Amino acid sequence: MRHWAAILLVVTAETFLVSISSVQAAQAGKSPVKVFILAGQSNMQGQGVVDMDGPKDYNGGKGNLEYVMKHSPDARLYKHLKDASGKWVVRDDVWVSHKTGRGKLLTGGLTIGFTGYGGKSHIGPELQFGHVIGDCLDNQVLLIKTAWGGKSLYVDFRPPSSGGKVGPYYTQMIAEVREALASLKKHFPDYDGRGYEIAGFVWLQGWNDMCTAPAIPEYARNQVNLIKDLRKEFKSPKLPVVVGELGNGGPDVKGSMLAFRKAQAAITDVPEFKGNVTFVKTAQFARPAKESPNVSHGHHWCGNAESYFLVGKALGEEMKKLIKAGPTK
Repeated sequence: MRHWAAILLVVTAETFLVSISSVQAAQAGKSPVKVFILAGQSNMQGQGVVDMDGPKDYNGGKGNLEYVMKHSPDARLYKHLKDASGKWVVRDDVWVSHKTGRGKLLTGGLTIGFTGYGGKSHIGPELQFGHVIGDCLDNQVLLIKTAWGGKSLYVDFRPPSSGGKVGPYYTQMIAEVREALASLKKHFPDYDGRGYEIAGFVWLQGWNDMCTAPAIPEYARNQVNLIKDLRKEFKSPKLPVVVGELGNGGPDVKGSMLAFRKAQAAITDVPEFKGNVTFVKTAQFARPAKESPNVSHGHHWCGNAESYFLVGKALGEEMKKLIKAGPTK
């Protein structure tokens, strides 16, 4: 009897220790919080229509997220967005913080609606970017979106190293990131207080610079300075950076759009950025206006949710490559 009791005690103790180790490992895997800054202008804010289908302004629903999920030949790509009951999934392992241009702070688990509109009517690149990164990392993830419509790198986001007046939205971008990080426990009660790491920066911007003749020849230099200044600000000299192409209009463009895209892509020619900064082409994700919600809004991908979803996916996949390739410090 004592023999069996001893065996039972050993097995129980071992099981208990294994259980404790499993819990500790799971908890350790979630800390620190991995923070990704998503910055830019209106297309980073998000203009992908979710479900509005009014015949006058939204083209009978063509190209909105609900439509795409039902009619896309790649419908399997979107299955994770809704649960078995048809409700939009909310991820508790990926948080989002976004202050709209109207000053409203949106916080919570990743789902639809983290855009400048403040409701549930639109998505931006953050939706699928967050799913890609959330699936990639064991850590808790926080996406800080800091974006405003109609802003240039030439003036509004102008980084300190470019000289002249520092752009007010560069300053505000830094302030919003710092504010979000200082308020983690307030806005995300599940935060365990074990710290955070700025793990990546995503830049999706360019329309206003493309429309400002003097800005195009200066853009490549300003973009380099932006990355260097942000790395200095957050003390992360190898911070992974993904730059998204101004892909509106599709692959076949000329004039200032083509010149601007070349200025963006020049980021890949900077020797010190090899392996930690990447450029993502997005023009292939443009969809015809007639198949989109807002037929006259070419500057916003015509509101096509498929475009925003695929842009977010591409940005996420590139970021995943960078963070798996090496340390962020």
